[in-house]
Amino acid sequence: MNTIAYQTPADARKWKRRLVYSPLARIVIFLLMAAAALAMLTVGARLMGLDVRGTPVNPQSLSILVRQLVPFVGAYWILVYFIEKRTPVELAWRKVVPHGLAGIFFGAAFIAATIGVMWLAGSYVVTGTQDDVDWVKPLLVVGLGAAVSEEIVFRGVIFRIAEEGLGTWPALAISALFFGGVHIMNPGATVWSSFAIAVEAGVLLGLVYHLTRSLPLVMGIHMAWNFVQGTVFGVPVSGGAAKGWLISTRPGNEWLSGGAFGAEASVVAVALSLVASAWMLNYAYRHQTIFVRRWRSNKTIEATAPQETTP
Repeated sequence: MNTIAYQTPADARKWKRRLVYSPLARIVIFLLMAAAALAMLTVGARLMGLDVRGTPVNPQSLSILVRQLVPFVGAYWILVYFIEKRTPVELAWRKVVPHGLAGIFFGAAFIAATIGVMWLAGSYVVTGTQDDVDWVKPLLVVGLGAAVSEEIVFRGVIFRIAEEGLGTWPALAISALFFGGVHIMNPGATVWSSFAIAVEAGVLLGLVYHLTRSLPLVMGIHMAWNFVQGTVFGVPVSGGAAKGWLISTRPGNEWLSGGAFGAEASVVAVALSLVASAWMLNYAYRHQTIFVRRWRSNKTIEATAPQETTP
């Protein structure tokens, strides 16, 4: 199975290998471009008054969505087309609808299974329903915007490029560590919740991307996971307050309920993620998709998996 999208040109000059084409250089270049674009859009939103309290929800939500999508999607396209000089098959238009819908199904199924087990264990109790739920902002910001921006950063850039440079195992560890680490600042976060997020999103979604090479698929999973958890089941999403169609409480021990961080910090979500990850790892071994870099004594590298080709 093809795994690697980009390889440094053999005739590249030494300075370009280090400052442009190396894995670290490409990651830094992407982050600098995305940060610069985000800063400019943020300043523009403030000048237009879109970040002021009292701004109508929909215009403010659209402003946030633009800042989630434009900097990261734009920086990724520049990285791929102008630096890597290839077609981004992992973000091909033909994959967006079918893979995105498949991801939405699997993401919704995963969080529903997690809540279902919590309900059976008595750690999720429905006390009523409410119809006046603002679902637009969660769908756009917590769902679509967060899924697209975070999956581009953590799967499309950090995992993919680290895998190309170091191999599958280091890439999984690095992307999971960073993903769990950035969530330590969220409301209600603990060391355990960051570990749980690292397993669920870092390892699980990293393996999904490794096997499918599809960003729309992992984006769909991420989007449905967030939206269904918060807006359907009324459970905090990574510590963020949520108002859902179902009014619920989560009694019992925090290791089972997830506490203030939400169901993602529940041992149920971690256990389901580990089971799914174990199945995917078994599949990866059987189909020999694990990519390993072997360093020779002359400081060149040998890959055990073929380079990905563009159809």
